[in-house]
Amino acid sequence: MRKNGRKSNELREIKIIKDFISHPEGSVLVEFGQTKVICNATIEDKVPNFLKGQNSGWVTAEYGMLPRSTNDRMRRESKSRQSGRTMEIQRLIGRSLRSAINLEKLGEKTITVDCDVIQADGGTRTASITGGFVALCLALRTKDDDSFCSSDIIDSFTGSVSIGKVDGEILLDLDYEEDSNAETDMNFIMNEKEEFVEIQGTAEKGSFSKKELDSMVLLASEGIKNIIEIQKKALNSYG
Repeated sequence: MRKNGRKSNELREIKIIKDFISHPEGSVLVEFGQTKVICNATIEDKVPNFLKGQNSGWVTAEYGMLPRSTNDRMRRESKSRQSGRTMEIQRLIGRSLRSAINLEKLGEKTITVDCDVIQADGGTRTASITGGFVALCLALRTKDDDSFCSSDIIDSFTGSVSIGKVDGEILLDLDYEEDSNAETDMNFIMNEKEEFVEIQGTAEKGSFSKKELDSMVLLASEGIKNIIEIQKKALNSYG
């Protein structure tokens, strides 16, 4: 039996709290069960050097875990001494969010999405992508005027979820205990067109069959559909 009696195909309780921080153009607190991430989106009227003069925008991300986001205190990372895991995750977040928008319609602007994990219980990257997308949408809305329409820039809602095989059973949205004991660990990013943006997966112990992979793909697809509905409700809610 999973924690809180969750079924194998059941997400943890997901909450997205808008405008969590007042200063950024877009900000949310996203919760996947006990995993909690603050996602802040900043828009700047500039682009990296390789995009100057091309009338195209850019989306990038930074990710970090606060020292007591886990059971034991970890050292605070500086940008010059980031771990390979941190760099890999923030690049994944950036790729996922870039896939969701039309960079040419964005124009010469850069959106930076900062994802800071304040409490970790598995799935921090999937929570960051899910909450980061909502923060990005909120940031774009602040720029709406006669010459800029945020809804035209968003190509597709995009969400993410983890899948794993634990004790031979395929499970949706792993917490830390499940993830640390998984025989197979996978992360899926998918948009509302039911197109996969990225799939990360590895057999931590042994291997997995094509039948199991098909089951994981189907379960992830259904889970992300539900996550995208939660994103839409958060964006359409008042207060």
